Amino acid sequence: SILLNTENTIPAEIPLVQEVTTTLWEWGSIWKQLYVVNKKKLFRQVRSMMFDLMEWRSQLLSGTLPKDEMKELKQKVTSKIDYGNKILELDLIVRDEDGNILDPDKTSVIICQNWPFLSERDQSDYGMYARVSSSPTHSLYVFVRNFVCRIGEDAELFMSLYDPQKHTVISENYLVRWGSKGFPKEIDMLNNLKVVFTDLGNKDLNRDKVYLICQIVRVGRMDLRESNIKKCTQGLRRPFGVAVMDITDIIKGKAESDEEKQHFIPFHPVVAENESLHSLLGKVTASKGDSGGQGLWVTMKMLVGDMSQIRKDYPHLVDRTTVVARKLGFPEIIMPGDIRNDIYVTLATGDFDKYNKTTQRNVEVIMCVCDEEGKVIPNAICLGAGDKPVSEYRSVLYYQVKQPRWMETLKVAVPIEDMQRIHLRFMFRHRSSQESKDKGEKNFAMAFVKLMKEDGTTLQDGYHDLLVLKGDSKKMEDASAYLTLPSCRQQVENKGVTLSRSASSVGGLSVSTRDAFTIATLVCSTKLTQNVGLLGLLKWRMKPELLQENLEKLKIVDGEEVVKFLQDTLDALFNIMMEHSHSNEYDILVFDALIYIIGLIADRKFQHFNTVLEAYIQQHFSATLAYKKLMTVLKTYLDTSSRGEQCEPILRTLKALEYVFKFIVRSRTLFSQLYEGKEQTEFEESMRRLFESINNLMKSQYKTTILLQVAALKYIPSVLQDVETVFDAKLLSQLLYEFYTCIPPVKLQKQKVQSMNEIVHSNLFKKQGKSKLSSEYKLNIYWNVTMTNFSIFFYFGREQNEL
Repeated sequence: SILLNTENTIPAEIPLVQEVTTTLWEWGSIWKQLYVVNKKKLFRQVRSMMFDLMEWRSQLLSGTLPKDEMKELKQKVTSKIDYGNKILELDLIVRDEDGNILDPDKTSVIICQNWPFLSERDQSDYGMYARVSSSPTHSLYVFVRNFVCRIGEDAELFMSLYDPQKHTVISENYLVRWGSKGFPKEIDMLNNLKVVFTDLGNKDLNRDKVYLICQIVRVGRMDLRESNIKKCTQGLRRPFGVAVMDITDIIKGKAESDEEKQHFIPFHPVVAENESLHSLLGKVTASKGDSGGQGLWVTMKMLVGDMSQIRKDYPHLVDRTTVVARKLGFPEIIMPGDIRNDIYVTLATGDFDKYNKTTQRNVEVIMCVCDEEGKVIPNAICLGAGDKPVSEYRSVLYYQVKQPRWMETLKVAVPIEDMQRIHLRFMFRHRSSQESKDKGEKNFAMAFVKLMKEDGTTLQDGYHDLLVLKGDSKKMEDASAYLTLPSCRQQVENKGVTLSRSASSVGGLSVSTRDAFTIATLVCSTKLTQNVGLLGLLKWRMKPELLQENLEKLKIVDGEEVVKFLQDTLDALFNIMMEHSHSNEYDILVFDALIYIIGLIADRKFQHFNTVLEAYIQQHFSATLAYKKLMTVLKTYLDTSSRGEQCEPILRTLKALEYVFKFIVRSRTLFSQLYEGKEQTEFEESMRRLFESINNLMKSQYKTTILLQVAALKYIPSVLQDVETVFDAKLLSQLLYEFYTCIPPVKLQKQKVQSMNEIVHSNLFKKQGKSKLSSEYKLNIYWNVTMTNFSIFFYFGREQNEL
């Protein structure tokens, strides 16, 4: 009777849901054992992964996800399972490209052997796997829940990331304007004060210490203790205090990062009347004091990926209203199309004489961006991310301080085409605490600096000691009066003019020798360079007579600057090539410059720019005729070297072979699409001759070619994936067969085996293997390894000439 009542249950769940369920059962028992043996870190890691799988399982079962989101979710689920199995030392699963488990009875040994188990996956210390994004970028998500502080006036909260050992801010400020009644000034922002500090790279994660800091500026009267408020000057920005939290462990992933866990960041007030916020930061990062319950309440979470990736992976945290605060400086890689033109200006320090006053001045700096006529450019200054741009900035005011130390950083954002004609103007004014006196105060001095130099490059990053100019207050606003004067002390020294001589009145203004003012600038622009040599190449049409010189100079331009302007530099090179399509005058110079750039990216320091180069080739490269010139120069180099003649660039060229062929193939593909397959026969003949030149190099008996032959064996396999898309696979196999067989059997044995091993793993081999396995042809691989000779024989059934 029991047997008669038994039912056969067929699961209606999709296979992946069943796999998740099975995985959770298996991990669950191991998880308990991890607790018993006190492996806390792995215990927390597995718990976090199990929670993720349970949440994703619910989403899979809901059946409400669109097709593209379902596919993305499946990838995350299978990646999480595979990563978990690896760290728990369980059996790894072989899957197809869609994440489905492969049937072992129908899967060849070669496919299993070639499957990249977790080879490109993020297995970092903080224990979570994130699908590899287009850039190695990390971000910190911060949600300001509340600010508790007894101020009594409006305040500005400037939040940023800070390196306490270098005493430097490493991100833009996130500005929250807080009202005197204890709420955000914009009430709509209540419960929505969210920011993502992005562009953080591995160098930032490896800093010894990283702090989240908040500098609090009070906006109101000079002294809070003043009783007669009506007579007080209002709107003065005064230092109030700082809040500091060590987030090093969260940044590095050593501490759990949970968007629901609230952190309290204690408030430290300014005690001494003349103490700067910057010096207070240095004190409180080294000690802990009692905040009296005042401070910030925040939640935070580390996120992996750039902003587009984060919005996909964490839509419940990051949406289009979330403020983005970028790093002060470039991210580790700059993707094509990521156009940025931000100039950060830091009001650093000053030194002002009191002149005829009995007490020291209360100096306020008023900064604005002006054109060549002295007119203020509206809304060109941004105090912080999340805030509306303003036309002028007024500094924090320090009471009766001779040498104020502001260290306030602003962002200047203007269109690139306006950069050449603008300058920064700084006005200095004494502010009185009494409104009646304050109204009579005028600007007592000024300073200025142009953001672009006469040679077309931008102001160099770093500190600039500006000359303080004195004179009639109206003349200080007259650009024709001050723009004729030098702006920096260095300019005066470089011209060999003593400061006393230059202090004579010019246009009603004179240089003050008793006052000083220092700023710092940082240019984060993908369009403006600080290097004259690179600028000459990027603007080559302006002085075509210097083109050869500028192409040669590229090799001595600092690599940091080249990769920063990678897209524009490559565009310039290929524009030169295309606009001289009927001449070979610049072909070799452009080719060598291209090899230099590819070589830079191959360097360990810039290897993360591989992604950028790939993206450029596929999405931005458009030179349809470039393949002809690239193949011609490459063949010339190969033939020269085969004859034993000196060819200095050939070794670098062989090392760059993969990307040279990527450019060739992409150029040919674009040409073919544009002209509907025209000149295909000519192209295939050129490609055949090019491979024959490579084979001739392998046959060469000159001593100078040994190193080149080793390089060819190493780098030839890397070109196959691209070449096979535009070239006959059978002919390519024949040329490869000749490539290996033309080398004497006793020569370069180890290198040949290593190279052939790469061929076995190539798509060309896989493609032919699959096609023959599914028909009457069967793939046979015979390995014959002896002490004196290494050789690999490949043949496909009847086609003896194929690999």
